[in-house]
Amino acid sequence: MSKKLRKPVKKDKDFTARILKILSQDANKAFNYKQIGAKLELDDTKSRNEIIRDLKLLASQKKIVEIEPGKYLVVATSQDYYEGVIDMTSRKTAYFVSEEFEDDIFIPTNNLNKALDGDKVKIYVYNRRRGKKPEGEVIEIIERKKTDFVGVIDIQKNFAFVSTANPKMYTDIFIPKEKIGDAENGDVVLVHIEDWPKKADSPFGAVIKVLGKPGEHNTEIHAILAEYGLPYDFPIEVETYAQKIDTSIQESEIAKRRDMRDVLTFTIDPKDAKDFDDALSFQILENGNYEIGVHIADVSYYLEEGTILDNEAYQRATSVYLVDRVVPMLPEVLSNFACSLRPHEEKYTFSAIFELTENAQVVNQWFGRTVIYSDQRFAYEEAQHIIETKGNIIPAEISLTGNEYEVPEAIQNATLKLDELAKTLRKRRMRDGAISFDKVEVKFNLNEAAEPVGVYFKVSKDANHLIEEFMLLANRKVAEFIGKQRPKKTFVYRIHDEPDENKLISLQTVISKFGYSINFKSKKDISQSLNKLLEDVNGKKEQNMVDTLTIRTMSKAKYSTENIGHYGLAFDYYSHFTSPIRRYPDVMAHRLLQHYLDGGKSADEESYEEKCQHSSNMEVLATNAERDSIKYMQVKYMQDHQDEEFLGVISGVTEWGIYVEIVSNKCEGMCRIREIRDDYYTFDEKQYALVGEISKNILQLGDEVFVKVKSADLVKKQLDFTFLRKNE
Repeated sequence: MSKKLRKPVKKDKDFTARILKILSQDANKAFNYKQIGAKLELDDTKSRNEIIRDLKLLASQKKIVEIEPGKYLVVATSQDYYEGVIDMTSRKTAYFVSEEFEDDIFIPTNNLNKALDGDKVKIYVYNRRRGKKPEGEVIEIIERKKTDFVGVIDIQKNFAFVSTANPKMYTDIFIPKEKIGDAENGDVVLVHIEDWPKKADSPFGAVIKVLGKPGEHNTEIHAILAEYGLPYDFPIEVETYAQKIDTSIQESEIAKRRDMRDVLTFTIDPKDAKDFDDALSFQILENGNYEIGVHIADVSYYLEEGTILDNEAYQRATSVYLVDRVVPMLPEVLSNFACSLRPHEEKYTFSAIFELTENAQVVNQWFGRTVIYSDQRFAYEEAQHIIETKGNIIPAEISLTGNEYEVPEAIQNATLKLDELAKTLRKRRMRDGAISFDKVEVKFNLNEAAEPVGVYFKVSKDANHLIEEFMLLANRKVAEFIGKQRPKKTFVYRIHDEPDENKLISLQTVISKFGYSINFKSKKDISQSLNKLLEDVNGKKEQNMVDTLTIRTMSKAKYSTENIGHYGLAFDYYSHFTSPIRRYPDVMAHRLLQHYLDGGKSADEESYEEKCQHSSNMEVLATNAERDSIKYMQVKYMQDHQDEEFLGVISGVTEWGIYVEIVSNKCEGMCRIREIRDDYYTFDEKQYALVGEISKNILQLGDEVFVKVKSADLVKKQLDFTFLRKNE
């Protein structure tokens, strides 16, 4: 029997990191050098001596403590341990993100120790050597970000593996035979990770749902929702509860409210909207000022705290708007009927009513529960037509009814005056340092099978800005009303921090190539120069790229009980009050506002902060799902255009190729560097460019190029282009 050969031990081997890892993984147990040697699979004298030496060294550094002769415990407060989140790359390595570090800590593949993207972990940071960036090793997984994954199942005789399309998921998932369920080979499935045995390369899981065959429309849409843990229907008990709610308008309830039914009121929404959660009322006062009512669906009247319906709405926290469907926060009986401010129906509302002067100064305000009657429903296109023509005839081609009709003079005049006031409010907001992001939205024309047959761009016009400004006014004034009260009262704020200066410097580097610049003198100068940048690129080939890069410099807006103001809007106080049908934080804002109007004491800050964090997290998941559904539709659309030549703009440059965004439809795909045939290209990091070795030809951000579709992968939601030529 041959002896097992041991690897030769290098001289002066440093075992400190591995010793700390062993002690940290079982922090309440003391170890001696023999036990540590056994865990390291080292039993030669030299290695044991080095372990003893390193134990003494760590004890002298107070990283471990000798609780009895030769037995050591890790010191829990060791400054080499940090908690944070894993951010995987697509190369099976990761970065550790923590507020305690200015720069993220690199985690090599072999130091991940089964941590996955987004997991909350504890790491040990290696001694920082001069000239080398610090590296870390995961020593404990505190909390998994997710344990459910979507992928395609590959069934063998006695087991299966599920592989995901997510480039940040570096392992497949092993499925024992008895946990395959009804899945068939090649199905798209949702799996739950149950365990990851110490010696196993892959985690062990079970199939919990079969989503369908890859590439089928409903399969892929349901897969997008399942990937982010988002539902696509309501539990039967929630639907049943919602159906039993009394949604009739009662005289006894009207008596408790401010009656606004006789005041001119109307809604302006997208033409395909079904839930109308805001309406505007308008009347001219005797003193010549204007009374503008911002009326919001009184969802909190129907949504009682602590019920299964309220719990379901809280868990969802937001409606999800995919390309071909809406996954609502509330069942249809509320979202599309009882709470929807439909024309010619009485509705319960929660209102912010303002008295405005001719130059849009607020001189009086009132908040409370009301009852309204909507006189008219407009689509944005119809309201826009009134604003542009100053007339009151809506032509058949943009009419919601499909027929030409005449708008009553009172509503026509109200629309025009509201537009004037909104423009004054917007101008003042921009002057105060607000940033105007009117990013072009990609929309699809879908056929009956929900397949994309055309692409169009949604651009905000005056009618959109009209509604936006009055919603912003209500959100700001409600937040201000509570935020300025003393003693301080708990409230739900929508906050937005200042942009990251390093990101702004990176943006400056990119935009300088196009002749633009940012003024860094002051906060206001930065805002003004960003607005000028967004204005200057409008209509240019580089617009979408610059818009996207500018948005990326911004901090992410979120919900919090701790108010820091809203940088992007230039507001000291801001909340979300105007969309309770589709956002749970608005429901919380309504409840808190009514509680304080009734003279209630400050609500528990800790519980509301927890709800704010949950709402912010769910918003991120919903946004990701919405983005994935757009990518999916873009890939599906491009599948039918594989033989066409497209003009595109280089939107990204990396060492493995260029990303190109097609001008006509905003679809983005990759041209791989090895497949650009007219030269041998290398990546020049300083120029954000690929440079040809022989021709010195440069392919850089913003350049126009011609491409063709090489492949369109629906499962990965990925487009690959064939590079044809640069547009000279």
